[in-house]
Amino acid sequence: MKIADIYSNGRFGLSFEIFPPKTEAGEAQLLSALETLIVYRRPSFVSCTYGAAGSTREQTLELTVKIREACGVTTASHRTCVGSTVEEIRLWLKGATDLGIENIVALRGDPPKGEPEFKKPEGGFAYANELVTLIRQEFPHFSVAVAGYPETHQEAPSPAVDLANLKRKVDAGADAVITQLFYDNRDFFDFRRRYTEAGITAPLIPGILPVVNLNQIQRITSMCGAKIPISFLKELEAYREDSQGQIDVGVRYAIRQCRELLDAGIPGLHFYLLNKAEATLRILQALDLPR
Repeated sequence: MKIADIYSNGRFGLSFEIFPPKTEAGEAQLLSALETLIVYRRPSFVSCTYGAAGSTREQTLELTVKIREACGVTTASHRTCVGSTVEEIRLWLKGATDLGIENIVALRGDPPKGEPEFKKPEGGFAYANELVTLIRQEFPHFSVAVAGYPETHQEAPSPAVDLANLKRKVDAGADAVITQLFYDNRDFFDFRRRYTEAGITAPLIPGILPVVNLNQIQRITSMCGAKIPISFLKELEAYREDSQGQIDVGVRYAIRQCRELLDAGIPGLHFYLLNKAEATLRILQALDLPR
């Protein structure tokens, strides 16, 4: 099924995001986690990330196909502009087509590790809307999702400029927008209001990353510019020496966050799994999701 159809006619979409493991043991752990979640609630699709500068990007298509075949679910492959010429991106998209992949999450991509900022590759793209345009013009059979930033992309000079950049991606042909992680629903609701006022009509899907480790989430939020509310941070700090306590606090918070989002009529939820099942499974068990 295509992303464009998943959210059509009022359907609710549940999706999981994973990354390519670097070892066979990691891949086995990932597939086991997905099986655990799928037994409880089959997702609308599973998306597989694309590593920067070759770190895991060659595995993305292979793993996308493996998950589709092993788990029997719709999949989506991420594709970035990092380190590739336009011709290399064309060849990759042709390879994805040949493998029967139907969905692409089109991103500019983060700078490769060790580089302070994104640099346009020679002969490549500088912006995600250019990638979306290429897909729409030359590979129209793909359905395309793009990223949105409730707290504004770190490189954007203002929320208005960031929203204008997002509108360009949707106008280029994106079928849905999946947000960066966030922990204050007020940021999402304000973003959704401005999104609607800007005339963007593609489904806006909140991205949820349950907190399972305080140090880990502080590293992640420092890289993407997301904020952890003070009250939530204090709860987590109280369990800094208790790993299970941190998971319990993070799960309870995510359940409250998701319930409020569901009550506000979101078209779907996108969970960043970090290749593990426990936290997301507990959240799903606590929610009364639309079928």
